[in-house]
Amino acid sequence: MGHATFTCGDLEAVIGDNAAHGDHRAGYNGVWSLKHRKGTRNVFMPAVAGLNLEHVFNGETEFRNTDIFFEPRRAPMTFKQLGPHSAELHQPPTPNFHVESWTRFTLRAPHYIDFEFRCKPHQHAHPRGWFGVFWASYMNAPEDKSIYFPGGWRKGEELWSQLCTQEHNDESTVRHFDDELKLEFAANTRDALFKNHSRLRFAKPYYYGHIDDLVFLQMFERSEGVRFAQSPSGGGVNAPAKTTNPAWDFQFIVPKYEVPKEYNLRACMVLRPRCSREELAAEYQAWQRTLAAPPKPPPK
Repeated sequence: MGHATFTCGDLEAVIGDNAAHGDHRAGYNGVWSLKHRKGTRNVFMPAVAGLNLEHVFNGETEFRNTDIFFEPRRAPMTFKQLGPHSAELHQPPTPNFHVESWTRFTLRAPHYIDFEFRCKPHQHAHPRGWFGVFWASYMNAPEDKSIYFPGGWRKGEELWSQLCTQEHNDESTVRHFDDELKLEFAANTRDALFKNHSRLRFAKPYYYGHIDDLVFLQMFERSEGVRFAQSPSGGGVNAPAKTTNPAWDFQFIVPKYEVPKEYNLRACMVLRPRCSREELAAEYQAWQRTLAAPPKPPPK
């Protein structure tokens, strides 16, 4: 099986690889479906996914053709259930970028999905000396397509900031205040969310959005190498709702890579009933404390 259903606390999630199954479309790996006990529906677009490993990019290779642009969705990937609440996706080195990856998802009560990503470049296939990895979450027609995060326009600000771009690829990527890395791309190539930057910056590495009576919160272990992205229509048109499906995305940039060094990123996704911004900030602070805590010794 290339997927399984997991329940823990208030969450029910289907996690799977790039295979098609029933109404689910091929190529949309990650969290195929996510429901909350107090919700009424899958918060991700049915037939696609959230936390979908969509792109590897390096400013050159991804522009050769569509299959390479979406190589992580096209290349073989295997699913392994690790326990009642955990699964891992493994993708061997891909044909063009030669990046191998492992993505582990672990559900925790009452409303968390821990995300652990590891990748390893196996060849010197990135001519500009850097590469990036991109994930998309295709949201199921929320009335508010915005993402919200602490940040602003000037370094030192920590205002609640809202990003809802006017169209796809329009000022779509948000960087941290300290992120001054300028990525160069081959001239006259296709547009992409990761090529266009918002004037807004984030101060702390988390963002949230609203869907129905729930809040979707995405938190990252660090700001270094992390960028947010948003599209008002990345998930296409939702005809029954007479609106579009936004994409609430993120990127992981490796500015100077080595072969075969391993690189990693940890994140945590929260789906819970709507609450105050103070409670969301407390979720982030509590999770950061768990990351900083020393590991527990094994039982005797």
